Amino acid sequence: MSVKLRLRRMGKKKQPVYKVVAADSRSPRDGKFLEAVGVYNPLTKPHTVDLKEERVFYWLDKGAQPTDTVKSLLKQKGITLKRELMRKGLNEEQINSEMENWQKLREAKTAAKTSKKKLKKSAASEQKSEEVSKESNEQGTAEVKGAASEENPAVKE
Repeated sequence: MSVKLRLRRMGKKKQPVYKVVAADSRSPRDGKFLEAVGVYNPLTKPHTVDLKEERVFYWLDKGAQPTDTVKSLLKQKGITLKRELMRKGLNEEQINSEMENWQKLREAKTAAKTSKKKLKKSAASEQKSEEVSKESNEQGTAEVKGAASEENPAVKE
């Protein structure tokens, strides 16, 4: 029997919530599973992932293969890194310090991404306001010219 760590869809229509489960690879997506090891909610901003690390390690040690999506979620939570550090034979203190460094690096990356998005939004809004002001200036000069020509037909554009 080959075991996979995969997502099992839950929730209402158009509002999915997924359970991360260990299941036989032959069973259907929403069918029988061996154990639920976590929850993934893609609708929250940012998406939430709650996993039972010990149980995930247990199933991975037993030979369970994670699907691509679950593998991505494991990487996002740092479980893959922690497992590699444990395999190298590092003690708890070293693993915790490495995980803290990884967390700081990850936070710095997300901060850089959000600042880039803010810069792009502000640049786009400035460009938009410049375009609007140019259009209003052009309309204003056209109105002035039109008013001048109505008052004095001798004035030509």
